[in-house]
Amino acid sequence: MNQQPVNNLLRQTRILHTQNGVINVRAVHRCEMRDHESPPYFNDAIRQYIDSDKNNDHLFTFIDLFAGIGGIRLGFEAHRGHCVFTSEWNSFSQKTYLANFQHDDKHILAGDITSIDANDVPNHDVLLAGFPCQPFSIAGVSKKNALGRPHGFECTTQGTLFFDVARIIAAKRPKVFLLENVKNLLSHDKGNTFKVILQTLRDELGYTVYYKVIDGQYFVPQHRERIIIVGFRDKTDFSWDNLHLPAKKTYLSSILHPQDGSEIAEEPYTIGEQATINPKYTLTPNLWAYLQAYKEKHQAAGNGFGFGLVTSDSVSRTLSARYYKDGSEILVSQGKSKRPRRLTPRECARLMGFPDTFKIPVSDTQAYRQFGNSVVMPVMKEVARILIPKIIEIKR
Repeated sequence: MNQQPVNNLLRQTRILHTQNGVINVRAVHRCEMRDHESPPYFNDAIRQYIDSDKNNDHLFTFIDLFAGIGGIRLGFEAHRGHCVFTSEWNSFSQKTYLANFQHDDKHILAGDITSIDANDVPNHDVLLAGFPCQPFSIAGVSKKNALGRPHGFECTTQGTLFFDVARIIAAKRPKVFLLENVKNLLSHDKGNTFKVILQTLRDELGYTVYYKVIDGQYFVPQHRERIIIVGFRDKTDFSWDNLHLPAKKTYLSSILHPQDGSEIAEEPYTIGEQATINPKYTLTPNLWAYLQAYKEKHQAAGNGFGFGLVTSDSVSRTLSARYYKDGSEILVSQGKSKRPRRLTPRECARLMGFPDTFKIPVSDTQAYRQFGNSVVMPVMKEVARILIPKIIEIKR
């Protein structure tokens, strides 16, 4: 993109939007005075705001930080939210995100959040951020301890990214924010990590904060506990009591391929007229023998380590980003005399609550990582539902 069209956009922006406070006047001026091309994410924000005059069919605007493959975004778009800015650094996640969301000149993904000038982020009603959980997760902490590596806020590559969220909140002052992370965030470093987070959000930024651990198994057949932190700039009577958790449990039968011809084959996951599971998802004899021996060894030592074998009547363990390695936490039984299999990436998508229309343009390895790192989308949709009235109330 050359500088002349960008400057034309800037002039339109100054005329149409800065007087109404939609885009920061200083940010526009800074881009006009730059000798080099303005960053793509800023150009993107300008285009979206100009285009918003043509399409105002939304109740609120939001930004999607540490977006992954867009699970939180889907939940908020379901309630007429309009995404005006996205940040995701992983190129494979970007590929999946762009395959499923608008990615023309009106919406370009920004990359590394640490290089984004907070003043260039467009104004928004709601900030969404599923900031990296590996420094705080039980598995992540255990692995880093074993390797002698820092975790939590001492992990300079991931743990401190929370403060990038904080600086954007400080600069843009959204009406509401939602942060998502693993349950272990509450207990990490004897609670000190979470204490710092709350102090930052409440005392330094001045938001009223509410948090709750929600288990995804209310919505999908997967035990997956995650903490949701929401904050409000202004006073509100928000309450988690309004959250509706379905009483009826779901089981893996609801997400597994039926293999009876009732669904259309989706290669490479299912093949043939009956849409049967591709044999490549069945564990090899060597891997199956290894996992059985590993489990027996740890059971003899009194440990609980080992694979998790499930049937269509089961609720699974938590799907992890390491699922691509051996699939051990969720192995689907194919009968006593047969070796079990991994879930297909499509089944993983369903296990996270993604619709079958969601495109998976990456390899199995990357797909497993992406869904293992994602959110249970229906949880986000339900949290969005109880937030919307408060967002609208604050906007008035």
